[in-house]
Amino acid sequence: NMSGDEEFINLENAKTEDCCMNTKDPKFTALLFNEAINNQDIESLMALLTENHRFIDSENNVQTGTAKLREIWTDFFRYYPDYRNYFSTVRSVDEVVTITGYTICLFKPLEGDALWRAVIENDKIAEWAVFTDTLENRKKLNIPQ
Repeated sequence: NMSGDEEFINLENAKTEDCCMNTKDPKFTALLFNEAINNQDIESLMALLTENHRFIDSENNVQTGTAKLREIWTDFFRYYPDYRNYFSTVRSVDEVVTITGYTICLFKPLEGDALWRAVIENDKIAEWAVFTDTLENRKKLNIPQ
């Protein structure tokens, strides 16, 4: 019947007007971003940031603004040339990617088990948040224990 078709079309339209419009699997975008971090590739990293990108470190400090973030990441790479993230699990629900893994770095305070949350919009990173791997943070991110 006609109304059934209209409903179907409306649902399709609603779907394309989704907030995030990712054309790739959000997990893939998060992996690309981490590859840019591990390769200390500032240009690839910056190309993956949305204009309103939020970076949240494990102390819950929030940084925004692409010029500021370019400066932060450039300095970070200079100070910690051996910093690498290794992922154990990468899961996504819609545009939110949650990751478990660990960081290796000669600067010991940066090393150890970690959790990450990435919010992907238009195949770019709208938010990259780093957390220490605690039961509380796993609950908060809805990551299995």
